[in-house]
Amino acid sequence: MTTVTPLSELTGDYSLDAAGTTLAFIARHTMGSRVPGHFDEFDGSAHLDGDDPARSSVRLTIKAASIDTGNQKRDDHLRTAFFDVAGHPVITFVSTAVRHVGGSGFEVTGDLTIRSVTKPVRVAVELVDARPGADGVRTGFTGAVSLNRLRWGVNENLATRLMVGSKVTLQLTVAASRQGGSPAR
Repeated sequence: MTTVTPLSELTGDYSLDAAGTTLAFIARHTMGSRVPGHFDEFDGSAHLDGDDPARSSVRLTIKAASIDTGNQKRDDHLRTAFFDVAGHPVITFVSTAVRHVGGSGFEVTGDLTIRSVTKPVRVAVELVDARPGADGVRTGFTGAVSLNRLRWGVNENLATRLMVGSKVTLQLTVAASRQGGSPAR
Protein backbone atom coordinates (compact mmCIF):
# COMPACT_ATOMS: atom_id res chain seq x y z
CA MET A 1 0.00 0.00 0.00
CA THR A 2 1.31 3.43 -0.92
CA THR A 3 -0.17 5.58 1.80
CA VAL A 4 0.82 8.59 3.80
CA THR A 5 -2.36 8.50 5.88
CA PRO A 6 -2.81 6.22 8.92
CA LEU A 7 -5.82 3.90 8.69
CA SER A 8 -7.44 5.61 11.68
CA GLU A 9 -7.51 8.91 9.77
CA LEU A 10 -9.54 7.43 6.90
CA THR A 11 -12.77 7.34 8.90
CA GLY A 12 -15.60 9.07 7.05
CA ASP A 13 -18.12 8.91 4.24
CA TYR A 14 -16.78 8.47 0.72
CA SER A 15 -18.17 8.84 -2.78
CA LEU A 16 -17.06 6.65 -5.64
CA ASP A 17 -14.96 8.48 -8.23
CA ALA A 18 -16.31 7.10 -11.51
CA ALA A 19 -13.40 8.50 -13.52
CA GLY A 20 -10.89 6.55 -11.42
CA THR A 21 -12.95 3.37 -11.04
CA THR A 22 -13.13 0.31 -13.30
CA LEU A 23 -15.65 -2.50 -12.82
CA ALA A 24 -14.31 -5.17 -15.15
CA PHE A 25 -15.04 -8.84 -15.73
CA ILE A 26 -13.71 -11.80 -17.64
CA ALA A 27 -15.92 -14.67 -18.81
CA ARG A 28 -14.71 -17.79 -20.58
CA HIS A 29 -16.15 -19.24 -23.73
CA THR A 30 -16.01 -23.03 -23.80
CA MET A 31 -13.84 -22.78 -26.90
CA GLY A 32 -11.09 -21.54 -24.58
CA SER A 33 -11.26 -17.84 -25.36
CA ARG A 34 -11.71 -15.15 -22.75
CA VAL A 35 -14.30 -12.43 -23.13
CA PRO A 36 -13.34 -9.30 -21.18
CA GLY A 37 -15.69 -6.45 -20.49
CA HIS A 38 -16.69 -3.75 -18.08
CA PHE A 39 -19.63 -1.64 -16.94
CA ASP A 40 -19.56 2.06 -17.80
CA GLU A 41 -22.32 3.49 -15.58
CA PHE A 42 -22.33 3.02 -11.81
CA ASP A 43 -22.54 4.88 -8.54
CA GLY A 44 -21.37 3.99 -5.09
CA SER A 45 -20.57 5.11 -1.61
CA ALA A 46 -18.78 3.82 1.45
CA HIS A 47 -18.42 4.55 5.10
CA LEU A 48 -14.92 3.72 6.29
CA ASP A 49 -14.12 3.30 9.96
CA GLY A 50 -10.35 3.14 10.31
CA ASP A 51 -10.48 2.39 14.05
CA ASP A 52 -13.04 -0.42 13.68
CA PRO A 53 -13.23 -1.68 10.07
CA ALA A 54 -16.17 -3.95 11.04
CA ARG A 55 -18.25 -0.76 11.25
CA SER A 56 -17.47 0.09 7.62
CA SER A 57 -20.00 -0.35 4.82
CA VAL A 58 -20.19 -0.23 1.01
CA ARG A 59 -23.01 0.32 -1.48
CA LEU A 60 -22.72 -0.02 -5.27
CA THR A 61 -25.33 0.34 -8.02
CA ILE A 62 -24.48 -0.60 -11.62
CA LYS A 63 -26.62 0.18 -14.65
CA ALA A 64 -26.82 -3.26 -16.29
CA ALA A 65 -27.33 -1.79 -19.77
CA SER A 66 -23.89 -0.16 -19.55
CA ILE A 67 -22.16 -3.50 -20.17
CA ASP A 68 -19.40 -3.19 -22.76
CA THR A 69 -17.40 -6.09 -24.20
CA GLY A 70 -16.21 -4.20 -27.26
CA ASN A 71 -18.73 -5.97 -29.52
CA GLN A 72 -22.08 -4.20 -30.01
CA LYS A 73 -23.94 -7.32 -31.19
CA ARG A 74 -22.73 -9.35 -28.20
CA ASP A 75 -23.49 -6.47 -25.81
CA ASP A 76 -27.05 -6.14 -27.14
CA HIS A 77 -27.53 -9.90 -26.73
CA LEU A 78 -26.18 -9.81 -23.16
CA ARG A 79 -28.49 -6.89 -22.30
CA THR A 80 -31.61 -8.73 -23.46
CA ALA A 81 -31.07 -12.49 -23.12
CA PHE A 82 -28.68 -12.63 -20.18
CA PHE A 83 -29.37 -9.56 -18.04
CA ASP A 84 -32.94 -8.68 -19.13
CA VAL A 85 -32.17 -5.00 -18.55
CA ALA A 86 -35.74 -3.96 -19.36
CA GLY A 87 -37.00 -5.91 -16.35
CA HIS A 88 -33.86 -5.67 -14.19
CA PRO A 89 -32.10 -2.39 -14.97
CA VAL A 90 -29.64 -2.38 -12.05
CA ILE A 91 -27.13 -4.66 -10.36
CA THR A 92 -26.54 -3.84 -6.71
CA PHE A 93 -24.07 -4.75 -4.00
CA VAL A 94 -24.71 -3.89 -0.36
CA SER A 95 -22.14 -4.96 2.21
CA THR A 96 -23.18 -6.93 5.27
CA ALA A 97 -19.73 -7.21 6.89
CA VAL A 98 -16.22 -5.84 6.54
CA ARG A 99 -13.26 -7.60 8.08
CA HIS A 100 -9.63 -6.48 8.25
CA VAL A 101 -7.54 -9.53 7.36
CA GLY A 102 -4.18 -7.91 8.04
CA GLY A 103 -1.93 -5.31 6.51
CA SER A 104 -3.81 -3.57 3.72
CA GLY A 105 -6.18 -6.51 3.13
CA PHE A 106 -9.89 -6.60 3.82
CA GLU A 107 -12.74 -9.00 3.18
CA VAL A 108 -16.05 -7.41 2.23
CA THR A 109 -19.08 -9.68 2.45
CA GLY A 110 -22.36 -8.51 1.00
CA ASP A 111 -25.50 -9.15 -0.97
CA LEU A 112 -25.14 -9.05 -4.76
CA THR A 113 -28.41 -8.66 -6.65
CA ILE A 114 -28.57 -9.47 -10.36
CA ARG A 115 -31.89 -10.03 -12.21
CA SER A 116 -33.69 -9.56 -8.85
CA VAL A 117 -31.84 -12.57 -7.41
CA THR A 118 -29.83 -11.80 -4.29
CA LYS A 119 -26.94 -14.01 -3.19
CA PRO A 120 -24.13 -13.44 -0.70
CA VAL A 121 -20.60 -12.90 -2.02
CA ARG A 122 -17.24 -12.32 -0.38
CA VAL A 123 -14.81 -9.94 -2.08
CA ALA A 124 -11.09 -9.80 -1.28
CA VAL A 125 -10.10 -6.12 -1.22
CA GLU A 126 -6.78 -4.35 -0.80
CA LEU A 127 -6.25 -0.72 0.12
CA VAL A 128 -3.61 0.39 -2.39
CA ASP A 129 -3.52 4.12 -1.78
CA ALA A 130 -4.75 6.69 0.72
CA ARG A 131 -3.65 10.27 0.89
CA PRO A 132 -4.90 13.68 1.85
CA GLY A 133 -5.44 16.26 -0.85
CA ALA A 134 -6.50 19.87 -1.03
CA ASP A 135 -10.12 18.83 -1.43
CA GLY A 136 -10.22 15.90 1.01
CA VAL A 137 -8.91 12.35 1.30
CA ARG A 138 -8.60 10.05 -1.73
CA THR A 139 -8.42 6.29 -1.41
CA GLY A 140 -7.76 3.51 -3.87
CA PHE A 141 -8.81 -0.12 -3.56
CA THR A 142 -8.47 -3.19 -5.75
CA GLY A 143 -10.53 -6.33 -5.43
CA ALA A 144 -11.59 -9.49 -7.15
CA VAL A 145 -14.18 -12.21 -6.85
CA SER A 146 -15.15 -15.23 -8.95
CA LEU A 147 -18.86 -15.88 -9.41
CA ASN A 148 -20.98 -18.60 -10.92
CA ARG A 149 -23.33 -16.54 -13.11
CA LEU A 150 -25.90 -19.34 -13.12
CA ARG A 151 -26.64 -18.73 -9.41
CA TRP A 152 -28.19 -15.40 -10.47
CA GLY A 153 -29.98 -16.78 -13.54
CA VAL A 154 -27.63 -15.00 -15.95
CA ASN A 155 -28.17 -17.34 -18.86
CA GLU A 156 -30.22 -17.57 -22.02
CA ASN A 157 -30.82 -21.27 -22.63
CA LEU A 158 -29.19 -24.70 -22.51
CA ALA A 159 -27.00 -23.96 -25.54
CA THR A 160 -25.46 -20.87 -23.95
CA ARG A 161 -25.13 -22.73 -20.68
CA LEU A 162 -22.93 -25.23 -22.51
CA MET A 163 -21.06 -22.71 -24.72
CA VAL A 164 -20.30 -20.00 -22.17
CA GLY A 165 -18.43 -20.88 -18.99
CA SER A 166 -20.39 -20.35 -15.79
CA LYS A 167 -17.44 -18.74 -13.97
CA VAL A 168 -17.08 -14.97 -14.26
CA THR A 169 -14.24 -13.13 -12.56
CA LEU A 170 -14.95 -9.57 -11.45
CA GLN A 171 -11.96 -7.27 -11.10
CA LEU A 172 -12.43 -3.97 -9.32
CA THR A 173 -10.23 -0.91 -9.25
CA VAL A 174 -11.96 1.68 -7.08
CA ALA A 175 -11.15 5.30 -6.36
CA ALA A 176 -13.17 7.14 -3.73
CA SER A 177 -12.92 10.50 -2.06
CA ARG A 178 -13.96 11.99 1.25
CA GLN A 179 -14.69 15.68 1.23
CA GLY A 180 -12.97 17.79 3.85
CA GLY A 181 -9.57 17.34 5.41
CA SER A 182 -10.45 15.86 8.80
CA PRO A 183 -12.07 12.52 9.60
CA ALA A 184 -15.84 12.38 10.02
CA ARG A 185 -16.59 10.61 13.28
